[in-house]
Amino acid sequence: MLGLGGNAKAPTAGNDLVIEGSERDFMAQVVDRSREVPVIVDFWAPWCGPCKTLGPALEAAVQAANGRVRMVKIDVDKNQALAAQLRIQSIPTVYAFWQGQPADGFQGALPGSEIKAFVDRVAALAGDGGLAEAVEAAEAMLAEGAVAEAAQTFAAILREDPQNAAAHGGMARAYIAAGQLDQAETMLANVPEAVAKSAEVEAARAQLALARQAANAGPVDELRARVAADPGDHQARFDLAQALYAAGDAAGAVDELLELFRRDREWNDGAARAQLLTIFEALKPNDPVVLKGRRRLSSMVFA
Repeated sequence: MLGLGGNAKAPTAGNDLVIEGSERDFMAQVVDRSREVPVIVDFWAPWCGPCKTLGPALEAAVQAANGRVRMVKIDVDKNQALAAQLRIQSIPTVYAFWQGQPADGFQGALPGSEIKAFVDRVAALAGDGGLAEAVEAAEAMLAEGAVAEAAQTFAAILREDPQNAAAHGGMARAYIAAGQLDQAETMLANVPEAVAKSAEVEAARAQLALARQAANAGPVDELRARVAADPGDHQARFDLAQALYAAGDAAGAVDELLELFRRDREWNDGAARAQLLTIFEALKPNDPVVLKGRRRLSSMVFA
């Protein structure tokens, strides 16, 4: 996102998400700027008691929105003509501008939960700023083997939205694809708490676990021969499944694990089922391997 330009004063919260505005720059910093990103305007005064509570809470909610909305503070005592033009009759009054027009607002103090809901609602006016399309593009790069380009795109998305679960998961998978497993593990360990349990992040964790297993997988042909010689060798079948997945044959790995589960579902504390679930989590939910594998597993569980 572009930062606020023009004649903006120093921001009140350490960046350009919250600034002090005036009559002189209202058109540039509110009306014009709102054509790119929603802008919340807080009309306040130093003597206003409720303003002292609302202002900081509103600023905190804007900061938490990570650039999806901006805030301009207008001191009505210093900008009386502007307050009169906008018919500000009492303070605090808060307006939200989008595409050059007032789009939402309220008067008086609000509880914290309603302030957050208001900021979220205003931020949603602009959608996600194209981040969903950027995630799709990065995923396509990763699928095509352009790992470095995908990682750069995921990193750019995270700069815009540090809590974007899809980008966190994608970045970790880019590390995995590059063979940088330790970096992937470090990144996943430092994912923001708000998205740590998201499906995208959990899928990356599953892929990391499988990638670490793949590093120790034996030769597929040798393991096939061991299973053929002794179909009851559960460890050999389990190792074969790991080797098949490491070789890119997820369907073959699932088949072997399902066969192991059919033969002895309790072997090694249910290792076959646990491995199946890890593979299902690592793949996309609509992957045919997942859909078919889950159906077959369910039929065995409830048989």
